[in-house]
Amino acid sequence: MERSVSSHDPALPIAGDIYDWPLADAFLDRRAELAVLESWWSGDDRTPMNLYGRRRVGKSWLFRRFAHGKPAAILVAHRVHTGAQLDAFAQYLEPLVGVRPALPDVASLFRVLLRTARDRRLLVVIDEFPWLLPGTESGNEQVLSEIQAVLEEETDRSQLKLVVCGSLVGQMESLQGVRSPLHGRLRPLQLRPLAYPEARPFLADLDAIERLERYAVAGGMPRYLAELGRGTLRDVVCRHVLDRNGALWNEARTVLEQELREPKVYFALLSQLANGDKELGEITSRARLTASQASKYLSVLEEMRIVRRRLPVLSTREARGGQWHLDDAFFRFWFRFVFPYQDDLENGLHPADLFRGEVRPALADHVAPVFEDWARDFVRKRFGSRASSVGAWWGPSLHHLRRAGERTTEEIDIVGVGRGSVTVVGEAKWQERMLDVSILPRLREYKLPALAQAGFKLAKDLDIVLLARRGYTAGLHRAASVDPHLHLIDVATDLADESTPE
Repeated sequence: MERSVSSHDPALPIAGDIYDWPLADAFLDRRAELAVLESWWSGDDRTPMNLYGRRRVGKSWLFRRFAHGKPAAILVAHRVHTGAQLDAFAQYLEPLVGVRPALPDVASLFRVLLRTARDRRLLVVIDEFPWLLPGTESGNEQVLSEIQAVLEEETDRSQLKLVVCGSLVGQMESLQGVRSPLHGRLRPLQLRPLAYPEARPFLADLDAIERLERYAVAGGMPRYLAELGRGTLRDVVCRHVLDRNGALWNEARTVLEQELREPKVYFALLSQLANGDKELGEITSRARLTASQASKYLSVLEEMRIVRRRLPVLSTREARGGQWHLDDAFFRFWFRFVFPYQDDLENGLHPADLFRGEVRPALADHVAPVFEDWARDFVRKRFGSRASSVGAWWGPSLHHLRRAGERTTEEIDIVGVGRGSVTVVGEAKWQERMLDVSILPRLREYKLPALAQAGFKLAKDLDIVLLARRGYTAGLHRAASVDPHLHLIDVATDLADESTPE
C-alpha cells in the first residue's frame, strides 16, 4: 500500500484499496489521538490534518493503525530529488487514477489526490512531507502558496481526507503559522511522548515501582519502551543501550545528527543538562557561548520537545530566568550514562561493569525528576479543589541565613495555590531509605518561611503532602496520626492506581 521507491511491486495492495495493516493488533494505546482522527474521518470537515512529532514517537504506527480497514493510500517521502520522488508517487497512484498522472510539482500531486476523491471518501497520508519542499524560505513559500491555491480550487468538491505528516517539529508547526500560506488550512495534531500512565501497556510485566523506574530510563517514546520494557533493568540496559551492537547504542546521536546542524554544540548543552537543571548563565559559562547563542540552541531543542524551561509556580512564560531541564528521560539517561563512556565501551569496558559502577549508584537521582513530575500530577488530581495551580518553587533562603552563610537557596518540590494562597506543599523523595521526621522542621523552619518571604500567602489550614518511594519511619507515622493536614502517600499503591487505564 505504501510507495517510496521507483519501481512498482505488484505484490503490494493497490493504492485506494482497503488498507490492511498486519500489525494492527499489536498497536498499543494512543486512544485519544485515534479518537480525534476517527471523528475527523467520519465528519464533514475537509481540512487536511497536520500530524507531527519527534522521530520515534509513533507517528507511522498511529497513521497505519488509523488507515487499517479504510480505503487509503500512504505515500512516504525520502531525502531524494523531488522530481524522482514525484515520479515514484505517479507510478504508485496509476492504478488509483486510471492513468499515470503527470506530477510536475508538489501542487499537482495535491490536485490529483483531491480530484481522485471526488466520488468517494479516500484517506491519503503523505509521510515526511517536509522532504517534498525545497528547503529554502523562499522556495518553501512558493510551493506552499501553490498548494494553497489548489486547496482553494478543489477542496469543496472532494471527499479526500488528507494527512500530512512529519518529524521536523518546528517546520511542521511553521506550516500553520500566521506567515504561512497554509495558515488556517491545516488541522494540527501533535503526537507527544507517552505520559507515564499511557506507557503502562509497554511495562505490563513490572510492578508499580519498577514501572516508574523503567519509564524514567526509557522515556515516553514507544520505540524505546518496546526495547526496554521487558526483563530486568540491568539486562535490557546492558543489551540494548550499553552494548555497541545494541538497538539504542547510538540512538540519541542519530536523532540529533539527522535533524540538527552543529550537533557538537547541542551535545555539549545536553551533556550539561543530563546532570541536573541549569540556569542560562551557568550553561553559557560552561559551554563558552554567549547568552544569545545558547538561547538559540536551547530554543531549537525546546521546539523538538527535548528540553524545556522550568519556572517557579505562578511564573508567567514571559518571566526571565528559570532553569533549563532535559525533559526527555531517555536522552537524559543516554547523555549521563552512555555518551561519556562510549569510547571506554568500544575499548573493552564491559556493559555490566558500567551498569554496576555508574548507573546503579546514580539511578535514584536519575529517576527523581520523573517521580517529582508524577507527584505534582498526583497532587493536582487529589487536591485539585484546593489547589488550582501546582508546580515547584525555588528561591533565596531567609535573608539572615544567607547573610550568615548558613543557607543560600530553598526548593519545594510541590506547591499548590488556590484563591491566592498556598494551600498545599509537598516533598517527593525517590530514595533508598525511609523518609524520616526531620523533613518536617526543614519545611516549617526554612522552606515555608522562605516561600512567605518571596511574597506567597500561606493558608492557615495548609496541607503537607509527602511522597516517598520507600515509605515513612514510625516517627512520621506518629506525626501524621495527630495532624490531619499531614498526608503520607502510599506511593506503590497510588502509582498502580494512577497507571491503570480507564
